[in-house]
Amino acid sequence: MQTITILGATGSIGCSTLDVIARHPERYRVFAITGNSQLRPLMEQALACGARYVVVADEQRYTEAKALAADMGVQSEVLCGVKALEDVSSAPEVDAVMAAIVGAAGLLPTLAAVKAGKRVLLANKEALVMSGALFMDAAKQSGATILPIDSEHNAIFQCLPHTFTYGNLPASGISSILLTGSGGPFRERPLTDFDSITVEEACYHPNWSMGRKITVDSATMMNKGLEFIEACWLFGASPDDITVVLHPQSTIHSMVQYVDGSVIAQMGNPDMRTPIAYGLAYPERIDAGVGPLDFATLADLTFSTPCRSRFPNLYLAIEACRVGQSATTRLNAANEVAVAAFLDGQIRFSDIARINEQTLNKMEPIDVYSLQQILEQDQLARHTAAELIRGLM
Repeated sequence: MQTITILGATGSIGCSTLDVIARHPERYRVFAITGNSQLRPLMEQALACGARYVVVADEQRYTEAKALAADMGVQSEVLCGVKALEDVSSAPEVDAVMAAIVGAAGLLPTLAAVKAGKRVLLANKEALVMSGALFMDAAKQSGATILPIDSEHNAIFQCLPHTFTYGNLPASGISSILLTGSGGPFRERPLTDFDSITVEEACYHPNWSMGRKITVDSATMMNKGLEFIEACWLFGASPDDITVVLHPQSTIHSMVQYVDGSVIAQMGNPDMRTPIAYGLAYPERIDAGVGPLDFATLADLTFSTPCRSRFPNLYLAIEACRVGQSATTRLNAANEVAVAAFLDGQIRFSDIARINEQTLNKMEPIDVYSLQQILEQDQLARHTAAELIRGLM
């Protein structure tokens, strides 16, 4: 019986995690679930899974959350704030932590789980984008196990050899990591129409069910850019070791190319319960509630190189990865601010990449060595991006 904390329980990854856990009550029990703004769904989850703790990230909503829990008959203890998030991630009773809080908000509780030596099921790519070296060093020191949950990184993990040498792909016979991406809903949209893309259009993904922020990131391919940075840290790869490939059908989730000419691909229906189940049970495999591929009905599988003018955010992220930690931290922060402004109707879809690029251009790269420096760079970039947005309004 494994005890699990789920950070970001009301998001799409959190909901899918609870679904997989509910299919295996003999294997897993929920220690804590966390959320931010969706209080009623969070309490409904607490009732269903019997979590010992419910943590609300927003301290200003603690009284409301406590009252709602009492009204709904929730027996879980209700906590609030960043310290509580860190506590339920690092508690001695916890075996594994699903890190699924979207954005920079997930960094501190995820890092707390890493420092406590937990098995961390990493769905929060921003934690590595913001603090790569610090994050991986903490895992090495504590003995934490990092299992990638993003479908692409999980696919790469499954395609690696058992003798994989971290940081030395050639020693494992690997010539390249092929990171696939669907290209989102605007893969064939005329570039002249990008200024008129609506929030509703950008929040629709043809293959995956995700939250609004991640879906917009998928449409700009910033999501793939952040995954590119994450892959470098997860597998000890250099930017030259990774190639992004457009694959609109989202059937092949990523591939590993070997020096002998072989390519090993991981395939499956586009359902996040598959990588979640793999992470929960690794090295075993368990039922995820996902049906098998029907090869008789599969559409043609197509592949292409992403266009720089169509997906500038992807290439911004790749360049930031080459520059270093301060650049990737700043890019993630600027993008969160820009996407939020787009979702609020303050800027156009095409402005997102412009804000991100201008934020990077306004800030000289620096060396960062501590969590405090990382958080400072994050806040400076947010301030710079917000000023740029105000200039467009």
